[in-house]
Amino acid sequence: MAEMPSRRSIKYWLVTTNHKDVGVLYFVTALAVLVVGGVLALLFRLQLWTSGPGLLDHWQYTEYVTAHGLLMVFLFISPLGLAFGNYIVPLQIGANDLAFPRLNALSYWMYLGAVVLFGVSFFQGGSFAGGWTMYAPLNVPTYHGAMEMTTGANSVVFALMLFVGSVTIGTVNFLTTIHRYRAEGMGLWSMPLFTWSILLTVWMMLFAFAALLAALLMLGADRVLLTQYFATDQGSSLLWAHLFWFFGHPEVYIVFFPSLGIMFETFQTFSGRRIVGRKWVIVSMILVAVQSFLVWMHHMFLTTINLEIKTLMMATTIGISLPFDLMVFALIYTMVKGRVQFTTPFLYALGALVLFIIGGITGVFLGAIVLDYEFRGTYWVVAHFHYVMVSGVTALVAGLFYWWPKISGKMYSETLGKLSFAAHFVGFNLLYFPMFLAWETPRRVFHFAEGLTLYHQLATVGAFVFGLSFLLVFVTLAHSLLYGPDAPDNPWEFSRTAEWAVPSPPPLESFEKRPTYASGRLEFVDDTPTATDGGSGGASEADGGTSEATIPGPAHGAFGDDVHMDHASIWPVCIAAGFFVFFLGLGGLTPLFESFQDPEVPMSAVGVLYPSLTVLGLAVLAVALFKFGVEEFHAPEMAIAERWPFEDIESSKLGVWIFLASDVVVFGAVIGAYIFMRLHVGWGEWDPVPPAAWPGLLNTYVLLTSSFTVVMALVMAERRNKRGLLLSLGATLTLGLIFLGVKAWEYSEKFAEGEYWFTGLQYSLYYVTTGLHALHVILGMCIGLFLLYRVVSIDAYLEDHRPVEFFGLYWHFVDIVWVILFPLFYLM
Repeated sequence: MAEMPSRRSIKYWLVTTNHKDVGVLYFVTALAVLVVGGVLALLFRLQLWTSGPGLLDHWQYTEYVTAHGLLMVFLFISPLGLAFGNYIVPLQIGANDLAFPRLNALSYWMYLGAVVLFGVSFFQGGSFAGGWTMYAPLNVPTYHGAMEMTTGANSVVFALMLFVGSVTIGTVNFLTTIHRYRAEGMGLWSMPLFTWSILLTVWMMLFAFAALLAALLMLGADRVLLTQYFATDQGSSLLWAHLFWFFGHPEVYIVFFPSLGIMFETFQTFSGRRIVGRKWVIVSMILVAVQSFLVWMHHMFLTTINLEIKTLMMATTIGISLPFDLMVFALIYTMVKGRVQFTTPFLYALGALVLFIIGGITGVFLGAIVLDYEFRGTYWVVAHFHYVMVSGVTALVAGLFYWWPKISGKMYSETLGKLSFAAHFVGFNLLYFPMFLAWETPRRVFHFAEGLTLYHQLATVGAFVFGLSFLLVFVTLAHSLLYGPDAPDNPWEFSRTAEWAVPSPPPLESFEKRPTYASGRLEFVDDTPTATDGGSGGASEADGGTSEATIPGPAHGAFGDDVHMDHASIWPVCIAAGFFVFFLGLGGLTPLFESFQDPEVPMSAVGVLYPSLTVLGLAVLAVALFKFGVEEFHAPEMAIAERWPFEDIESSKLGVWIFLASDVVVFGAVIGAYIFMRLHVGWGEWDPVPPAAWPGLLNTYVLLTSSFTVVMALVMAERRNKRGLLLSLGATLTLGLIFLGVKAWEYSEKFAEGEYWFTGLQYSLYYVTTGLHALHVILGMCIGLFLLYRVVSIDAYLEDHRPVEFFGLYWHFVDIVWVILFPLFYLM
């Protein structure tokens, strides 16, 4: 393993792949986003001191409200939860790192790229101002605002797309890790509740964010390529609402579940007993995770959906509250039956519970169709939404104080911590409760009835008190770093999980002996050949507890054939930089396609900056991905671990399957959009766009044949037949090239007739859907070329054929998608 740079150097933080370092980076970035989003909130709360124009004009007000919502929901709360997941989950399950450390680093750097790209949008003529829900048609340039502001709004869309890419990589990593890297003896039922909350969070993320990605791909095509998904009156508003809220309602639980896990951990620790009804709590969380995808239309009661469907959604909304009732009562009974210690973390967690109960009760009103007709679009929704979402933030602050001694190695001042909580709880309620009383105020405007002025002024005062509470949190933590006493390994008397059994802060490789629960309690065993009987390196209380064990030097073989893991790679940050530059350039290409659509638009309006950035981004991406692929990076899998239910699926293969599951949702959403819009227009009124059916049939045979050649490539690799492997891969790439050639001919035929992707809705649907599939073919061919290069240069995959198998899985998936697209677009 190459030597790591000094931790005090910038290079260290650029190259580190260690899960604890990545967690710290997530913490710092998410809290910085909190500050920016909070300042925006204070600005528009000042605007609301009185009704009508004031500090901000109409556009600035709408822009700041939109940016506040997008920053807080997407780029603050979820990433802060992932920060805890990054740092704590591997420690809790006994893993030295996540399954794919470099992908973990890449996930963070893509997130940072999304944050920076969002910030850049304010300097490109203006950021997105169509509301954080980005409803159609307000999300397209025609209705969104002045055309000179298009580039900045485009950057916001692509920033969100970059963030979704970050989330997808992170979910694959977490799911593989939790399912295959648990310490011996730690079954799924015995996992800590915080780890359970992260596991269910990332499962929801995998599918919910895939739906959002599909929506953003369509929106990005509308904004840059000038397609017509959301710019028509043919059901586009309803389509966006379905796609967004299929993501948006699970997102509420994605945001809240890490907070819920923190509440469980802190209630256990500071009440001195396990959560009452622990297994029923886990079952309840699973039920909520599943049901979260079945209630999205309760956000759409004011649309033209028929009453029977709305009633069904009302019933599922009431149903999803029942598991939450069980979890709330479990927390209350745990506290009542325990010996409560009113520490700073517990106060924040208890406050979060109280606030969430208020948010949940007020949400029941919105779940009733009749009441929703009255409350929708008012400040009742604003108040309810913040009581739910920001109660989650309150619990995240509890987690920050709870694990601060472990992360920093320093204790904090309880006096300062409790003072911050007092300001937090008072400021929160002073800010948001008056909104219930001023519920008749319409959302996203600064005009309200004169009789509501007092309530808005109270809310504005509360906003500044609430902001002060976060300043006090930062002061408390800074004071701790500078003057706080050193933290013991376990500062809490009744802590129950394994992270408290390692030093504070943990070393680079957290567990130098292998953690095991085989005896029913946490032990550290030495698996080195010199150990006489695999002796215990010290034990702790069952389920975590306090550990008196000092963990000595490295234990070779504890986590694989070679314990020395690599912890540094520069290529993740380079890949993220390539994506950032590419999306920055892509956001400025709208004038290029405007000039193509309308000859009267001069090409001089296009310029060279944004096209150059797009090309530069692609070049950086190509080089960085290639270097990433050839880099020698050692991240051994745990030799002994609990892996149910995936004992027989190798970690990389499981990661590929999980990624493909996400891609299924992306294509499902895009194909579903085609079916939805065609049904809305009238299925029989829609003529096929392709020039003829035979090119589609030919391409079907081509791709099916390529699936056979991929199988042959795997057989040749297993037989260590280099020549056969080269021929099979070469045949696959040739067939892929033929497919793209036929597709290019189809497009050219339509172009010759003057039928482009912006000609009409059915053309947009055809070009975008088949173009997305063609992009997958191109990406597959790039992977195939890389495999071919590795075989030629170093005889790769003859000893380890797994990469060829993983490539085959992806290629077969792409072929299956085409088998679905062919009849939809060519035969029906």
